[in-house]
Amino acid sequence: MFQEFLNAITDILKSSGFVTSNWQNYVMIGISCVLLYLAIKKQFEPLLLLPIAFGMLLVNVFPGIMAEPTQSSNGGLFYYLYRGVKLGIYPPLIFLGVGAMTDFGPLIARPSSLLLGAAAQLGIFVTFIGALALGFQPAQAGSIGIIGGADGPTAIYVTSKLSPELLGPIAVAAYSYMALVPVIQPPIMRALTTKQERCIVMEQLRPVSKLEKIMFPIIITILISLLLPDAAPLIGMLMLGNLMRESGVVARLSNTAQNELMNIITIFLGITVGATATGKVFLSVQTIKIIVMGLLAFCIGTAGGVLFGKLMCKATHGKVNPLIGSAGVSAVPMAARVSQKVGQAENPGNFLLMHAMGPNVAGVIGSAVAAGVLLSILR
Repeated sequence: MFQEFLNAITDILKSSGFVTSNWQNYVMIGISCVLLYLAIKKQFEPLLLLPIAFGMLLVNVFPGIMAEPTQSSNGGLFYYLYRGVKLGIYPPLIFLGVGAMTDFGPLIARPSSLLLGAAAQLGIFVTFIGALALGFQPAQAGSIGIIGGADGPTAIYVTSKLSPELLGPIAVAAYSYMALVPVIQPPIMRALTTKQERCIVMEQLRPVSKLEKIMFPIIITILISLLLPDAAPLIGMLMLGNLMRESGVVARLSNTAQNELMNIITIFLGITVGATATGKVFLSVQTIKIIVMGLLAFCIGTAGGVLFGKLMCKATHGKVNPLIGSAGVSAVPMAARVSQKVGQAENPGNFLLMHAMGPNVAGVIGSAVAAGVLLSILR
């Protein structure tokens, strides 16, 4: 009896994480704890960073949670939840929620914001060229470049179509940089602008009619879907969510898309994206290259938006604050909030949030268009 007890204890110890884990798992556990600290203590986009970090923690403590099914056993819980990422289901649903939550009024009131959103996509194409130069395949380079749009759902959608083998590190990089927008962007914004430019107070936006708000998503869906069919799933769901919001006739559906559906998909997406960051996969030379190039893509995109904002500032004789250009990287609404925060730090009477929402919304559209371009060329 005693021997059976010892055998049972031995079996438990052999199957424990203390035996099956390696140093890479422990490093990733440490990284996940740092991300949890940033999410909880520093509140760096906790809705994204907390589930990602906890998914990363859990998979490195218990790798079996992502195990594939076999003839004798079912797969792990996260294996099945991850199908929504791998099959490209979650990203369009996230776009539906984003559309239902977002007011496109600032973009409609100032259509020139589309140019700022387009300029901020510079990081995508510069990094795409850089990745090619480093020896990545064209499809892989396109997947890496899309990180520069600071749009996690778009990055996942493109990578699932072009380079599924890179889905884990690219998804983690894209969502991590989205969460770290308040840390990464301000130094770039301050370095590229003068104090005088940062203090510019912009004129109030014109009122936008309900008819304009209803027609905008319909027109954009038709134009972009005809021009770039590969972008239709993302743009279509984004505009559907916005149309539900602005039409005023489906309040229940709009509220569900904004709240219950968005929250559920965010949880599933966050924990499964984090669960791809196993030590063996994540701590490799290729992954480190992807993380670094993703950061460069994001920084270049931010710089592109700010520099184009400076150009618009000169063209309008000082009526446009260049800081709003940084919001063109698509991370809604955190990038717009960063523009507001940096501008108000220089001039407490400056309120840039609504002005920055124009480029921010344009960035969402721009990243989806860039995704359509890459998919049409590389797939």
